Amino acid sequence: MDSEKNVLATEDTRLSKFEARVQNGDAIEPRDWMPEGYRSHLIRQISQHAHSEVIGMQPEGNWVTRAPSMRAKQILLAKIQDEGGHGLYLYSAAETLGISRAEMIEQLQAGKAKYSNIFNYPSLTWADIGAIGWLVDGAAIVNQVSLQRTSYGPYSRAMVRICKEESFHQRQGYEIMATMMNGTADQKEMAQDAMNRWWWPSLMMFGPHDSDSPHSSDAFKWKIKRHSNDELRQKFIDKTVQQAEVIGLTIPDPELKLNEETGHYDHGEINWEEFYRVIKGNGPCNKQRIAHHVKAHNNGAWVRAAAEMYKMKQAEKYN
Repeated sequence: MDSEKNVLATEDTRLSKFEARVQNGDAIEPRDWMPEGYRSHLIRQISQHAHSEVIGMQPEGNWVTRAPSMRAKQILLAKIQDEGGHGLYLYSAAETLGISRAEMIEQLQAGKAKYSNIFNYPSLTWADIGAIGWLVDGAAIVNQVSLQRTSYGPYSRAMVRICKEESFHQRQGYEIMATMMNGTADQKEMAQDAMNRWWWPSLMMFGPHDSDSPHSSDAFKWKIKRHSNDELRQKFIDKTVQQAEVIGLTIPDPELKLNEETGHYDHGEINWEEFYRVIKGNGPCNKQRIAHHVKAHNNGAWVRAAAEMYKMKQAEKYN
């Protein structure tokens, strides 16, 4: 009985020290003691973030061969390469928590792990590539900037570089939309159509209202998260409305209005039924995205095998 009490006392002491470090703003590193709830929350969040970066390459990759100029093709290729790199940083950060990359990939392909809902929508025109860069990456930046100060060291350090590159992606998308809004009537119509289709899914990227977000409480307590879903969503709306006005695009929300008292834009209700329908696998492209990921992963098996063989030969050579 005394032994059991001693174990519990030790756990309480560790937890108290951990929480004190978090409250002091110290970074938690992989070899530090951490509660299992903290570890599992980070694995879920970081792996979901990594999956989003990798799956997000698909709607843009669809337009590489159809980009309207060599310059646009080069920029789009560089952007897609960046997104793949972001996935690798994040998988590496998650691996420091005791899960393997193979396990994370298996969970994704089995439907046990999620990725950002927005990549289950199709990219129908070149203007969609502009909307993805401007709105989707713009929304991601708002969320990711706050993650640069998250309490887990490897995650926060990965976010510093990712945010710099996402800033370039947001400008690339805005440039496409601005160019089209200076073009022909058909190009302007195409840009507005993309705006209409991507606006609401972009707002959904921040997740449900805080009162309906089951993971928010622990995330705030452990300083994994610094701002609420609704705070970040409002910040994105406030800055994006002004950008849309500059290039002549209309936000597809008749209830959108500047509130003089708060200084923020009031907006219409988000279609949460659509949000949950897509999360559950019933979006326009859910099945297509996973099927393509499985195919690409299987096609790359020989690359992974070759890398493992090279690693073994290098170990034999130098040991």
